Amino acid sequence: MKKRVLSGMQPSGKPHLGNYLGAMKRHVALQEKYECLYFIANYHALTTVRDGKNLEEMTRELAADYLALGIDPKKTAFFKQSDVPEVTELTWILSTITPFGLLERAHAWKDSLAKGKKNPTAGLFQYPVLMAADILAYQSDFVPVGKDQKQHIEIARDIAQTFNSTYGDTLTLPADLIEEEVETIIGTDGVHKMSKSYGNTVEIFAPEEELRKQIMGMVTDPNRIKKEIPGNPEICNVFSLQKIFNSSKIKDIEKRCKSAQIGCVEDKKMLFEAILEELRPAREKRIEIQKNLDYIDEVLRNGAKIARSSAAKTLDEVRKKVGL
Repeated sequence: MKKRVLSGMQPSGKPHLGNYLGAMKRHVALQEKYECLYFIANYHALTTVRDGKNLEEMTRELAADYLALGIDPKKTAFFKQSDVPEVTELTWILSTITPFGLLERAHAWKDSLAKGKKNPTAGLFQYPVLMAADILAYQSDFVPVGKDQKQHIEIARDIAQTFNSTYGDTLTLPADLIEEEVETIIGTDGVHKMSKSYGNTVEIFAPEEELRKQIMGMVTDPNRIKKEIPGNPEICNVFSLQKIFNSSKIKDIEKRCKSAQIGCVEDKKMLFEAILEELRPAREKRIEIQKNLDYIDEVLRNGAKIARSSAAKTLDEVRKKVGL
């Protein structure tokens, strides 16, 4: 039997290159090798989104994005987190054995306190328990994460180990699935990690002219104020993306940049064409999917049936073990 992979994605706005390269592209590839369950984490989104209509729209939009990129409902259970209520019951049961100190050490909680977040909520504090329940409900073997998210898997393992040692072997201990070669994608400002909060993103499904504008606005080598000055590719954010999207031409691009044969404008045009070429099939499919919202809803409903079947088995065993 194939090993099981579980991952969730928050519906937090329009996906950008950082999302695409760091998670979305990889999720699509993993379904060829593993049994995958992917969910849209709309319960998690409640810690930040306070507009019900907006959350509903973003949830459907993210579903359309993933289907356009290649998530195959015939291979993968693709569903909304909120359509599997077993997860919330499991969250409560797990919270009763989760040490307070473990949650205090969670990066997200510590960051919120360090940044002086006003009125941090109990939901934000309990966030890692819900995440653990997401993983453990489906007896997941692997969870694909970035290096900065490894702690989430460690917490889920700690909670599972505590439950198993208290009530007997019940929950599968998950392992992280980290792709070492994925680098942090820097945003158009050339300084910060690409993020909606910094406003420095390149949106993968933006209209073509808007996509061009975002790429042409990227900060490059700050010392290269005109074409005649030789560039330094190693400190140029555009070059870092060229290595991904124009890998077959990268040596030539590097040589021409260092010798001032090409300027930053031409460099960005080349990057734009390469990104557009890779994303073209998904962008075209995305337009067609958006015309059929019933299809999106049907996919999510069918995925939820598969997910609930698995989660219900786990919850039944957990309830018996704890005496409910």
